[in-house]
Amino acid sequence: MTVHTNPATGVERWEHLYRDLHAHPELAFTETRTAALVAATMTELGFDVTTGIGRTGVVALLRNGPGPTVALRADTDALPVAEDTGLPYASTATTTGADGTQSALMHACGHDMHVACLIGACEQLAATTDTWSGTIMAVFQPAEETGTGAAAMLDDGLYTKFEPPTVVLGQHLAPLPAGVIGLHPGPAFAASDTLRITLHGRGAHGSRPETSIDPVVMAAATILRLQSIVSRELASRDSAVVTVGAVRAGTVANVIPDRAELGLSVRTSDPKVRDTILAAVQRIARGEAAAAGAPRDPDVELTGSTPAVINDTEACERTKAALAGVSAMLVDPGPVTGSEDVGMLATAAGAPCVYWLLGCADPALFAGATTVTEIQTRILDLPSNHSPHFAPVIQPTLSHGIAALTAAARTWLPTGQPAQ
Repeated sequence: MTVHTNPATGVERWEHLYRDLHAHPELAFTETRTAALVAATMTELGFDVTTGIGRTGVVALLRNGPGPTVALRADTDALPVAEDTGLPYASTATTTGADGTQSALMHACGHDMHVACLIGACEQLAATTDTWSGTIMAVFQPAEETGTGAAAMLDDGLYTKFEPPTVVLGQHLAPLPAGVIGLHPGPAFAASDTLRITLHGRGAHGSRPETSIDPVVMAAATILRLQSIVSRELASRDSAVVTVGAVRAGTVANVIPDRAELGLSVRTSDPKVRDTILAAVQRIARGEAAAAGAPRDPDVELTGSTPAVINDTEACERTKAALAGVSAMLVDPGPVTGSEDVGMLATAAGAPCVYWLLGCADPALFAGATTVTEIQTRILDLPSNHSPHFAPVIQPTLSHGIAALTAAARTWLPTGQPAQ
Protein backbone atom coordinates (compact mmCIF):
# COMPACT_ATOMS: atom_id res chain seq x y z
CA MET A 1 0.00 0.00 0.00
CA THR A 2 1.25 3.47 -0.85
CA VAL A 3 2.35 5.51 2.14
CA HIS A 4 1.19 9.11 1.91
CA THR A 5 2.85 12.05 3.58
CA ASN A 6 0.73 14.07 5.98
CA PRO A 7 0.75 17.80 5.20
CA ALA A 8 0.52 20.00 8.29
CA THR A 9 -2.48 22.07 7.20
CA GLY A 10 -4.96 22.68 4.42
CA VAL A 11 -7.18 20.52 2.27
CA GLU A 12 -4.29 18.21 1.31
CA ARG A 13 -4.20 17.05 4.90
CA TRP A 14 -7.84 16.02 4.72
CA GLU A 15 -7.27 14.28 1.40
CA HIS A 16 -4.59 12.24 3.16
CA LEU A 17 -6.98 11.56 6.04
CA TYR A 18 -9.66 10.41 3.61
CA ARG A 19 -7.31 7.94 1.92
CA ASP A 20 -6.19 6.64 5.30
CA LEU A 21 -9.76 6.10 6.49
CA HIS A 22 -10.71 4.48 3.20
CA ALA A 23 -7.83 2.02 3.47
CA HIS A 24 -8.72 1.11 7.08
CA PRO A 25 -12.50 0.50 7.27
CA GLU A 26 -14.14 -0.82 10.43
CA LEU A 27 -17.58 -2.31 10.98
CA ALA A 28 -20.29 -0.96 13.27
CA PHE A 29 -19.17 -0.58 16.88
CA THR A 30 -15.62 -1.68 16.04
CA GLU A 31 -14.49 1.75 14.79
CA THR A 32 -11.74 2.00 17.41
CA ARG A 33 -8.93 3.07 15.08
CA THR A 34 -11.21 5.58 13.36
CA ALA A 35 -12.37 7.00 16.70
CA ALA A 36 -8.82 7.35 17.97
CA LEU A 37 -7.73 9.13 14.80
CA VAL A 38 -10.73 11.45 14.94
CA ALA A 39 -10.20 12.22 18.63
CA ALA A 40 -6.52 13.04 18.18
CA THR A 41 -7.18 15.29 15.19
CA MET A 42 -10.08 17.16 16.79
CA THR A 43 -8.06 17.70 19.98
CA GLU A 44 -5.27 19.17 17.86
CA LEU A 45 -7.80 21.56 16.30
CA GLY A 46 -8.70 22.86 19.76
CA PHE A 47 -11.95 21.01 20.39
CA ASP A 48 -12.95 19.52 23.73
CA VAL A 49 -13.16 15.83 22.85
CA THR A 50 -15.07 13.01 24.55
CA THR A 51 -14.74 9.43 23.32
CA GLY A 52 -16.70 6.25 23.98
CA ILE A 53 -20.18 7.78 23.59
CA GLY A 54 -22.35 4.93 22.35
CA ARG A 55 -19.33 2.59 22.53
CA THR A 56 -17.23 4.03 19.69
CA GLY A 57 -18.77 7.46 19.14
CA VAL A 58 -16.83 10.71 19.48
CA VAL A 59 -18.21 14.13 20.42
CA ALA A 60 -16.06 17.23 19.95
CA LEU A 61 -17.14 20.66 21.21
CA LEU A 62 -15.84 24.10 20.34
CA ARG A 63 -17.40 26.70 22.66
CA ASN A 64 -17.07 30.23 21.39
CA GLY A 65 -19.16 32.51 23.53
CA PRO A 66 -22.95 32.75 23.84
CA GLY A 67 -25.20 31.46 21.13
CA PRO A 68 -26.82 28.31 19.77
CA THR A 69 -25.30 24.85 19.67
CA VAL A 70 -25.00 23.60 16.10
CA ALA A 71 -24.55 19.84 15.71
CA LEU A 72 -22.64 18.62 12.66
CA ARG A 73 -22.83 14.86 12.26
CA ALA A 74 -20.76 12.30 10.35
CA ASP A 75 -21.03 8.51 10.50
CA THR A 76 -17.92 6.36 10.77
CA ASP A 77 -18.64 2.68 10.03
CA ALA A 78 -17.95 0.61 6.92
CA LEU A 79 -19.56 -2.42 5.27
CA PRO A 80 -18.70 -6.13 4.80
CA VAL A 81 -18.01 -5.59 1.09
CA ALA A 82 -14.94 -6.68 -0.90
CA GLU A 83 -13.60 -3.58 -2.65
CA ASP A 84 -13.10 -3.80 -6.41
CA THR A 85 -12.24 -0.21 -7.34
CA GLY A 86 -8.58 -0.71 -8.25
CA LEU A 87 -7.65 2.43 -6.32
CA PRO A 88 -4.10 2.66 -4.92
CA TYR A 89 -5.61 3.22 -1.47
CA ALA A 90 -8.27 0.49 -1.81
CA SER A 91 -9.12 -1.49 1.29
CA THR A 92 -7.64 -4.94 1.77
CA ALA A 93 -8.99 -5.23 5.31
CA THR A 94 -10.87 -8.28 6.50
CA THR A 95 -12.65 -9.27 9.68
CA THR A 96 -13.88 -12.47 11.29
CA GLY A 97 -17.44 -12.56 12.54
CA ALA A 98 -18.80 -14.19 15.66
CA ASP A 99 -19.70 -17.27 13.60
CA GLY A 100 -16.12 -17.60 12.37
CA THR A 101 -16.92 -16.36 8.87
CA GLN A 102 -14.32 -14.04 7.37
CA SER A 103 -15.43 -11.08 5.29
CA ALA A 104 -13.75 -8.23 3.49
CA LEU A 105 -14.36 -4.64 4.56
CA MET A 106 -14.91 -1.48 2.54
CA HIS A 107 -16.11 2.08 2.93
CA ALA A 108 -18.69 1.50 0.21
CA CYS A 109 -21.09 4.21 1.38
CA GLY A 110 -18.82 7.22 1.79
CA HIS A 111 -18.61 7.46 5.56
CA ASP A 112 -14.87 8.02 5.26
CA MET A 113 -15.57 11.12 3.17
CA HIS A 114 -18.22 12.24 5.67
CA VAL A 115 -15.60 12.18 8.43
CA ALA A 116 -12.96 13.99 6.38
CA CYS A 117 -15.43 16.70 5.35
CA LEU A 118 -16.60 17.27 8.92
CA ILE A 119 -13.07 17.57 10.27
CA GLY A 120 -12.17 19.94 7.44
CA ALA A 121 -15.20 22.10 8.22
CA CYS A 122 -14.30 22.11 11.91
CA GLU A 123 -10.82 23.33 11.03
CA GLN A 124 -12.29 26.25 9.09
CA LEU A 125 -14.71 27.15 11.86
CA ALA A 126 -11.98 26.93 14.49
CA ALA A 127 -9.77 29.22 12.43
CA THR A 128 -12.44 31.93 12.20
CA THR A 129 -13.82 32.17 15.74
CA ASP A 130 -13.67 35.98 15.54
CA THR A 131 -16.54 35.88 13.03
CA TRP A 132 -19.15 33.79 14.86
CA SER A 133 -20.49 33.01 18.31
CA GLY A 134 -21.98 29.86 19.82
CA THR A 135 -20.95 26.21 20.08
CA ILE A 136 -20.02 23.67 17.44
CA MET A 137 -20.90 20.08 18.37
CA ALA A 138 -19.17 17.66 16.01
CA VAL A 139 -20.77 14.22 16.34
CA PHE A 140 -18.87 11.26 14.88
CA GLN A 141 -21.46 8.52 15.09
CA PRO A 142 -20.80 4.78 14.88
CA ALA A 143 -22.99 2.03 13.45
CA GLU A 144 -25.14 3.91 10.98
CA GLU A 145 -25.17 0.91 8.64
CA THR A 146 -26.93 -1.17 11.28
CA GLY A 147 -29.28 1.68 12.19
CA THR A 148 -28.24 1.43 15.83
CA GLY A 149 -25.50 4.03 16.29
CA ALA A 150 -27.61 7.12 16.93
CA ALA A 151 -29.75 5.21 19.44
CA ALA A 152 -26.61 3.94 21.17
CA MET A 153 -25.25 7.47 21.60
CA LEU A 154 -28.60 8.72 22.89
CA ASP A 155 -28.95 5.77 25.28
CA ASP A 156 -25.46 6.56 26.55
CA GLY A 157 -26.58 10.03 27.60
CA LEU A 158 -25.57 12.16 24.63
CA TYR A 159 -27.94 14.94 25.64
CA THR A 160 -27.41 14.63 29.35
CA LYS A 161 -23.63 14.81 29.05
CA PHE A 162 -23.87 17.63 26.50
CA GLU A 163 -26.36 20.41 25.84
CA PRO A 164 -28.89 19.40 23.17
CA PRO A 165 -28.26 21.22 19.88
CA THR A 166 -30.37 23.92 18.29
CA VAL A 167 -30.16 22.20 14.90
CA VAL A 168 -28.68 18.99 13.46
CA LEU A 169 -26.89 19.31 10.12
CA GLY A 170 -25.25 16.69 7.97
CA GLN A 171 -24.69 15.28 4.51
CA HIS A 172 -24.44 11.96 2.71
CA LEU A 173 -22.55 11.05 -0.44
CA ALA A 174 -24.57 10.19 -3.54
CA PRO A 175 -23.53 9.52 -7.16
CA LEU A 176 -24.56 13.01 -8.20
CA PRO A 177 -21.88 15.09 -9.95
CA ALA A 178 -19.35 16.38 -7.44
CA GLY A 179 -20.32 19.96 -6.67
CA VAL A 180 -24.06 19.25 -6.84
CA ILE A 181 -26.07 19.25 -3.60
CA GLY A 182 -29.49 17.65 -3.22
CA LEU A 183 -31.83 18.98 -0.52
CA HIS A 184 -35.43 17.86 -0.03
CA PRO A 185 -37.67 19.33 2.70
CA GLY A 186 -40.06 16.97 4.48
CA PRO A 187 -39.62 13.17 4.35
CA ALA A 188 -36.13 13.03 2.86
CA PHE A 189 -34.90 9.51 3.69
CA ALA A 190 -37.12 6.46 4.08
CA ALA A 191 -37.84 4.53 7.24
CA SER A 192 -36.10 1.16 7.28
CA ASP A 193 -37.26 -2.15 8.71
CA THR A 194 -35.15 -5.30 8.70
CA LEU A 195 -36.89 -8.66 9.05
CA ARG A 196 -35.84 -12.27 9.31
CA ILE A 197 -38.19 -14.99 8.09
CA THR A 198 -37.43 -18.55 9.13
CA LEU A 199 -39.35 -21.14 7.11
CA HIS A 200 -39.62 -24.59 8.66
CA GLY A 201 -39.71 -27.75 6.56
CA ARG A 202 -38.70 -31.39 6.89
CA GLY A 203 -35.22 -32.45 5.85
CA ALA A 204 -34.48 -35.47 3.68
CA HIS A 205 -32.02 -37.01 1.25
CA GLY A 206 -31.69 -35.06 -1.98
CA SER A 207 -32.61 -38.16 -3.95
CA ARG A 208 -35.95 -38.57 -2.13
CA PRO A 209 -37.72 -35.21 -2.16
CA GLU A 210 -41.07 -36.93 -1.68
CA THR A 211 -40.11 -37.59 1.95
CA SER A 212 -39.36 -33.92 2.59
CA ILE A 213 -41.16 -30.65 2.96
CA ASP A 214 -38.64 -28.59 1.09
CA PRO A 215 -38.01 -25.17 2.71
CA VAL A 216 -35.88 -24.10 -0.27
CA VAL A 217 -38.84 -24.35 -2.63
CA MET A 218 -40.95 -22.69 0.07
CA ALA A 219 -38.42 -19.86 0.24
CA ALA A 220 -38.38 -19.43 -3.54
CA ALA A 221 -42.17 -19.14 -3.66
CA THR A 222 -42.13 -16.70 -0.75
CA ILE A 223 -39.49 -14.49 -2.40
CA LEU A 224 -41.51 -14.22 -5.60
CA ARG A 225 -44.73 -13.48 -3.77
CA LEU A 226 -43.09 -10.80 -1.62
CA GLN A 227 -42.22 -8.91 -4.79
CA SER A 228 -45.92 -8.51 -5.53
CA ILE A 229 -46.56 -6.39 -2.43
CA VAL A 230 -45.38 -3.10 -3.92
CA SER A 231 -46.70 -3.78 -7.41
CA ARG A 232 -50.11 -5.21 -6.43
CA GLU A 233 -51.00 -4.10 -2.90
CA LEU A 234 -49.93 -0.45 -2.84
CA ALA A 235 -51.44 2.46 -4.69
CA SER A 236 -49.33 3.84 -7.52
CA ARG A 237 -48.83 7.08 -5.57
CA ASP A 238 -47.20 5.22 -2.67
CA SER A 239 -43.45 4.74 -2.56
CA ALA A 240 -41.87 1.66 -0.98
CA VAL A 241 -39.18 -0.95 -1.51
CA VAL A 242 -39.19 -4.60 -0.43
CA THR A 243 -35.84 -6.34 -0.93
CA VAL A 244 -34.82 -9.89 -0.06
CA GLY A 245 -31.11 -9.41 0.43
CA ALA A 246 -30.14 -12.68 2.09
CA VAL A 247 -31.14 -16.33 1.58
CA ARG A 248 -29.67 -19.08 3.74
CA ALA A 249 -30.55 -22.75 3.44
CA GLY A 250 -28.63 -25.99 3.57
CA THR A 251 -24.93 -26.74 3.32
CA VAL A 252 -24.54 -29.39 0.59
CA ALA A 253 -26.28 -30.18 -2.70
CA ASN A 254 -27.61 -33.64 -1.84
CA VAL A 255 -29.35 -32.82 1.44
CA ILE A 256 -32.70 -31.09 1.64
CA PRO A 257 -32.49 -28.92 4.78
CA ASP A 258 -35.17 -28.55 7.40
CA ARG A 259 -35.25 -24.75 7.35
CA ALA A 260 -34.56 -21.71 5.20
CA GLU A 261 -33.96 -18.16 6.30
CA LEU A 262 -34.70 -14.95 4.42
CA GLY A 263 -33.38 -11.50 5.25
CA LEU A 264 -35.66 -8.62 4.20
CA SER A 265 -35.22 -4.88 3.94
CA VAL A 266 -38.34 -2.72 3.77
CA ARG A 267 -38.20 1.02 3.01
CA THR A 268 -41.20 3.30 3.41
CA SER A 269 -41.99 6.98 3.99
CA ASP A 270 -45.63 6.68 5.08
CA PRO A 271 -46.46 4.87 8.37
CA LYS A 272 -49.68 3.49 6.86
CA VAL A 273 -47.76 2.02 3.94
CA ARG A 274 -45.30 0.51 6.38
CA ASP A 275 -48.12 -1.17 8.32
CA THR A 276 -49.58 -2.54 5.09
CA ILE A 277 -46.26 -4.03 3.99
CA LEU A 278 -45.37 -5.58 7.34
CA ALA A 279 -48.81 -7.19 7.55
CA ALA A 280 -48.45 -8.50 3.99
CA VAL A 281 -45.04 -10.02 4.78
CA GLN A 282 -46.58 -11.94 7.67
CA ARG A 283 -49.53 -13.10 5.57
CA ILE A 284 -47.43 -14.21 2.61
CA ALA A 285 -44.90 -16.10 4.73
CA ARG A 286 -47.67 -17.96 6.56
CA GLY A 287 -49.61 -18.58 3.37
CA GLU A 288 -46.69 -20.08 1.47
CA ALA A 289 -45.79 -22.24 4.46
CA ALA A 290 -49.37 -23.51 4.66
CA ALA A 291 -49.45 -24.18 0.92
CA ALA A 292 -46.28 -26.25 1.24
CA GLY A 293 -47.64 -28.26 4.17
CA ALA A 294 -45.01 -26.92 6.58
CA PRO A 295 -45.00 -28.60 9.99
CA ARG A 296 -45.27 -25.20 11.74
CA ASP A 297 -45.81 -21.54 11.03
CA PRO A 298 -42.78 -19.53 9.99
CA ASP A 299 -41.05 -17.18 12.40
CA VAL A 300 -41.22 -13.57 11.20
CA GLU A 301 -39.00 -11.34 13.33
CA LEU A 302 -38.47 -7.59 13.14
CA THR A 303 -34.74 -7.32 13.83
CA GLY A 304 -34.25 -3.60 13.35
CA SER A 305 -36.06 -0.34 12.58
CA THR A 306 -34.93 3.15 11.71
CA PRO A 307 -37.46 5.99 11.40
CA ALA A 308 -37.67 8.22 8.35
CA VAL A 309 -35.51 11.34 8.23
CA ILE A 310 -37.83 14.35 8.14
CA ASN A 311 -36.08 17.52 7.05
CA ASP A 312 -37.62 20.53 8.73
CA THR A 313 -39.12 22.74 6.01
CA GLU A 314 -38.33 26.09 7.65
CA ALA A 315 -34.83 24.99 8.59
CA CYS A 316 -34.19 23.82 5.01
CA GLU A 317 -35.34 27.18 3.69
CA ARG A 318 -33.02 28.95 6.13
CA THR A 319 -30.04 26.78 5.14
CA LYS A 320 -30.73 26.56 1.40
CA ALA A 321 -29.11 29.87 0.42
CA ALA A 322 -25.86 28.91 2.15
CA LEU A 323 -25.73 25.56 0.35
CA ALA A 324 -26.59 27.17 -2.99
CA GLY A 325 -23.75 29.60 -2.47
CA VAL A 326 -21.11 26.86 -2.31
CA SER A 327 -22.54 24.34 -4.78
CA ALA A 328 -22.39 24.14 -8.55
CA MET A 329 -26.11 23.28 -8.55
CA LEU A 330 -28.67 22.85 -5.77
CA VAL A 331 -31.44 20.40 -6.68
CA ASP A 332 -34.41 18.79 -4.98
CA PRO A 333 -33.93 15.02 -5.49
CA GLY A 334 -37.28 14.17 -3.93
CA PRO A 335 -37.59 11.53 -1.19
CA VAL A 336 -34.72 9.04 -1.11
CA THR A 337 -35.48 5.37 -0.49
CA GLY A 338 -32.19 4.92 1.36
CA SER A 339 -32.36 5.17 5.13
CA GLU A 340 -30.44 7.03 7.82
CA ASP A 341 -30.59 7.28 11.61
CA VAL A 342 -29.41 10.91 11.81
CA GLY A 343 -33.00 12.04 12.31
CA MET A 344 -33.05 10.38 15.71
CA LEU A 345 -30.41 12.82 16.93
CA ALA A 346 -32.63 15.74 15.95
CA THR A 347 -35.86 14.24 17.29
CA ALA A 348 -34.31 13.48 20.68
CA ALA A 349 -33.07 17.06 20.93
CA GLY A 350 -36.37 18.57 19.79
CA ALA A 351 -34.34 20.27 17.07
CA PRO A 352 -34.85 20.64 13.32
CA CYS A 353 -32.88 18.39 10.98
CA VAL A 354 -31.32 19.49 7.69
CA TYR A 355 -29.67 16.60 5.88
CA TRP A 356 -28.58 16.81 2.26
CA LEU A 357 -27.00 14.74 -0.50
CA LEU A 358 -23.43 15.60 -1.52
CA GLY A 359 -22.44 14.73 -5.08
CA CYS A 360 -19.30 12.63 -5.37
CA ALA A 361 -19.13 11.44 -9.00
CA ASP A 362 -16.67 12.75 -11.57
CA PRO A 363 -18.33 15.86 -13.08
CA ALA A 364 -16.85 14.97 -16.48
CA LEU A 365 -19.27 12.04 -16.63
CA PHE A 366 -22.15 14.52 -16.68
CA ALA A 367 -20.84 16.89 -19.35
CA GLY A 368 -23.75 18.50 -21.19
CA ALA A 369 -26.40 17.46 -18.62
CA THR A 370 -28.37 20.55 -17.60
CA THR A 371 -31.53 19.14 -16.01
CA VAL A 372 -32.23 16.90 -13.04
CA THR A 373 -33.74 14.30 -15.41
CA GLU A 374 -30.55 14.16 -17.50
CA ILE A 375 -28.44 13.83 -14.37
CA GLN A 376 -30.66 11.05 -12.99
CA THR A 377 -30.40 9.12 -16.26
CA ARG A 378 -26.61 9.15 -16.17
CA ILE A 379 -26.55 8.18 -12.48
CA LEU A 380 -28.13 4.83 -13.43
CA ASP A 381 -24.88 3.88 -15.19
CA LEU A 382 -22.68 4.64 -12.15
CA PRO A 383 -21.81 2.39 -9.19
CA SER A 384 -24.20 3.11 -6.34
CA ASN A 385 -23.57 3.28 -2.64
CA HIS A 386 -22.84 -0.20 -1.25
CA SER A 387 -21.34 -1.32 -4.55
CA PRO A 388 -17.82 -2.84 -4.49
CA HIS A 389 -17.04 -0.34 -7.28
CA PHE A 390 -18.20 2.76 -5.36
CA ALA A 391 -15.32 5.23 -5.67
CA PRO A 392 -15.98 8.90 -4.93
CA VAL A 393 -13.72 11.32 -6.75
CA ILE A 394 -11.75 12.95 -3.94
CA GLN A 395 -11.80 16.39 -5.50
CA PRO A 396 -13.91 18.40 -5.80
CA THR A 397 -16.06 16.24 -3.48
CA LEU A 398 -13.99 16.94 -0.39
CA SER A 399 -13.71 20.68 -0.93
CA HIS A 400 -17.42 21.02 -1.65
CA GLY A 401 -18.32 18.89 1.38
CA ILE A 402 -16.17 21.03 3.67
CA ALA A 403 -17.62 24.21 2.22
CA ALA A 404 -21.22 22.95 2.53
CA LEU A 405 -20.91 22.03 6.20
CA THR A 406 -19.08 25.25 7.01
CA ALA A 407 -21.60 27.46 5.22
CA ALA A 408 -24.58 25.62 6.70
CA ALA A 409 -23.18 25.92 10.23
CA ARG A 410 -22.57 29.66 9.79
CA THR A 411 -26.22 30.11 8.83
CA TRP A 412 -27.16 29.12 12.37
CA LEU A 413 -24.39 30.97 14.24
CA PRO A 414 -24.56 34.69 15.13
CA THR A 415 -21.92 36.72 13.36
CA GLY A 416 -19.42 39.00 14.99
CA GLN A 417 -16.81 38.50 17.66
CA PRO A 418 -18.08 36.73 20.80
CA ALA A 419 -18.16 38.63 24.06
CA GLN A 420 -14.98 38.35 26.10
